[in-house]
Amino acid sequence: MDILLQPFQFAFMNNAFIMLAIIAVPTSLLSCYLVLKGWSLMGDAISHAVLPGVVLAYLLHIPLIIGAFVAGMVCALATGFLSQNSRVKQDTVMGIVFSGMFGFGIVLYTKITTDVHLDHILFGNMLGVNSDDLLTSGLIAGFVSLVVIAKRRDFLLHAFDPIQAKAVGLPVGLLHYGLLALISLTIVATLSAVGIILSIGLLITPGAIAFLLTKRFERMLPIAVGVTMFSGFAGVYLSFYIDSAPAPTIILILTLIFIVVFVRSGIMARRQSGLDQCNS
Repeated sequence: MDILLQPFQFAFMNNAFIMLAIIAVPTSLLSCYLVLKGWSLMGDAISHAVLPGVVLAYLLHIPLIIGAFVAGMVCALATGFLSQNSRVKQDTVMGIVFSGMFGFGIVLYTKITTDVHLDHILFGNMLGVNSDDLLTSGLIAGFVSLVVIAKRRDFLLHAFDPIQAKAVGLPVGLLHYGLLALISLTIVATLSAVGIILSIGLLITPGAIAFLLTKRFERMLPIAVGVTMFSGFAGVYLSFYIDSAPAPTIILILTLIFIVVFVRSGIMARRQSGLDQCNS
């Protein structure tokens, strides 16, 4: 029993568990909307684009989260402007914008001297989070979660039918850019824990798993949160014994769950198709 409880005897492990619980809710809720809207690449673009903002914030001696949020919003706004004013499709524009900003961030980073390791920015350092990180992430996660829950029906209608949403009087523009702002804030909240690159896994996979498990959106939200919580705690716990980084372990478990659910849904679909053919 002592061996099983050993991870909970270390403060850095307890902080990792707390951080996971904090970031699981907003990332899971937003992932459902990203999957429904087909915005997976948008989340990827914003997560990569925050790097130059982090570096510039370091140079200007301002909080890194401010630079990350501003860079994320610049990426989102630039993508929207270019896609609306050119013949190039939005996914192509997003690929160009986020790769350009990410490259710009790498170039900036190589030109400065800092004690902040690039691996911690890219992949996070969940075992190194402190009380300030927990407080910052907690405040951001709480705000994002409250907004998403309070406006979940408005975001849902905007995701499925923006024209209908506009017809019933919803502020479509505010919902669109508000959702982008929430994504940017959430990526900022996960920055210290899972980093820039792995944050996209938390913003896509839970919603994809929930989408395969249920056809009702109201059930998608708690399923996504539950899957992230389970994968997160299992990943942090397992990483202690296999001597791996928690964040990649969490993403690996989420991916394995998605594969299992995907195979299961395919088998059930074939069975249902067979039953329909027999009945006909």
